[in-house]
Amino acid sequence: MTNNPTRQRILDKTAELLEMQGYHATGLNQIIKESGAPRGSLYYYFPEGKEELAAEAVRDNAERMVAHARQALAAVADPAEAVYQMIVGIAHHAADSGCQGGAPLAAVALEASATSERLRTVCREGYAALAVPFAEKLVGAGLPPARAERLGVFITAALEGAVILTRVQQDPAALTAVAEEIRLLIQQAV
Repeated sequence: MTNNPTRQRILDKTAELLEMQGYHATGLNQIIKESGAPRGSLYYYFPEGKEELAAEAVRDNAERMVAHARQALAAVADPAEAVYQMIVGIAHHAADSGCQGGAPLAAVALEASATSERLRTVCREGYAALAVPFAEKLVGAGLPPARAERLGVFITAALEGAVILTRVQQDPAALTAVAEEIRLLIQQAV
C-alpha cells in the first residue's frame, strides 16, 4: 500500500509509543488520539488491528535504521572509523534526548516476541537487515563475507545492548565504550 501522510503519522506515533512504553501498554485509542488521525483511518490502513499496526511500525522503523546506517557508513571510507563515528553520533543523539529512545526494536522484541510470531518475525528481520550495512562495509574493506557477516551481527547486538544500557543508566557512556571497542576490533580484523 502506498504511503500517505496520515498512514505515516500513525506509524510514526505507534513506533514512538512502542519504544517508550512497550507493546502491551500502547493502546489503539492512545495511538489515535496522539497521532491526530481519524479512527477510521487506523482501521482502513491496518484492518487487522494492533498487531498489524505494531508490525508495520517496527518494519518502518527498521527500514529507517538501515537507511541511516548506510548513509553514516558511506560518509567515511575507513570501516573502523565509519562504524565508530556512527555509534558516537548515536551517543550524541542519546545525550541530546536525555537518553530516551534509540531502541525502536528492543521493546517489542523483548516484550512481544514470545507471544506473537508476527512481531517476532518482523523484529528478527529488522535486526538481520541492520547487520547488512555493517557486513557490506567490512566486505568492501577486504574481509571474507562470512567473517564480515558475523561482525555485522556482533556490531548490531553490541549497538542495541549499548542503547539499552544508555537508557537504563541515563548515560551514553556505554555507547561510547562500544564504539571504541568495535573500532579496535575492526582495525584488527582488516
